[in-house]
Amino acid sequence: MTITEAQVMQALKPIEDPELHLGIVDLGLIYGVDVNPQPEGDDVKVTMTFTSPFCPYGPTLKASVQRTVATVPGVKNAAVNIVFTPPWDPHTMASEDCKIALGLGWGEEPEAGPEIENQR
Repeated sequence: MTITEAQVMQALKPIEDPELHLGIVDLGLIYGVDVNPQPEGDDVKVTMTFTSPFCPYGPTLKASVQRTVATVPGVKNAAVNIVFTPPWDPHTMASEDCKIALGLGWGEEPEAGPEIENQR
């Protein structure tokens, strides 16, 4: 039986960003899951990003995702592709719960503060 994207995403839900302590799935760091069915087990490739290109926990987070996907029953090979395009934007990519936890409100765009206004 072929693995589904939903099964992989469910397996990844417990993984948290080490700095934000929020789930990487809910943060919107997982951009896609490709499943390539094979007779001996499926090949699964996860495309993801980090909260910043210079994330100090990037290698650890990537390894955690790869290990977790490899434990999903039916997965033969697990790979993780890190991309930075499009750049991660919590305003458009994170779940509503994560936005609230990050202090972003319910889908509101940040307003320009006085320091930004003074730069214009």
